[in-house]
Amino acid sequence: MEITQLERQIKRLTLFFIAGLLFAGITAIPLKAELAWLMQLHAAFPDWLNTWVSRVYDGIVATDAAYPFMIYGIDWLAYAHVIIAILFVGVLRDPIKNIWIVEWAIISCVIIFPVAFVFGPIREIPFVHQLIDCSFGVIGIIVLYFTRKKILHLQLLKKVEK
Repeated sequence: MEITQLERQIKRLTLFFIAGLLFAGITAIPLKAELAWLMQLHAAFPDWLNTWVSRVYDGIVATDAAYPFMIYGIDWLAYAHVIIAILFVGVLRDPIKNIWIVEWAIISCVIIFPVAFVFGPIREIPFVHQLIDCSFGVIGIIVLYFTRKKILHLQLLKKVEK
């Protein structure tokens, strides 16, 4: 009974993580439209955020008009999120055998911090936005930590069962 419950919990956590990756990837594709929509909601946000959203929107529009091939990089960002999400099907199929995927993802979540805090200032990303980027790493680490912990517990129970 406990093994079945653990397997269900691992599956739920993994599906949550997959959904997050898919959401992040798919929502990157219509970035210009999303930014235009956010700009219409300007009354709901503080001035500093409106200024940042407007600057990003202007940058995307100008880049797309002059160098549309650069926006292709955003499409590749979306693609990478989807491919990484597909990788987690391995965890759904056999969590014990594929625990390395969870461990790799934990390392990937940790690496978000130096990327955000090193490249953020270089690319003139506001500190608050760098923190938002890091929040994805924090959420990911929490989900993946519990996933890994449950997989290790499942592994122990299956060894004892034999």
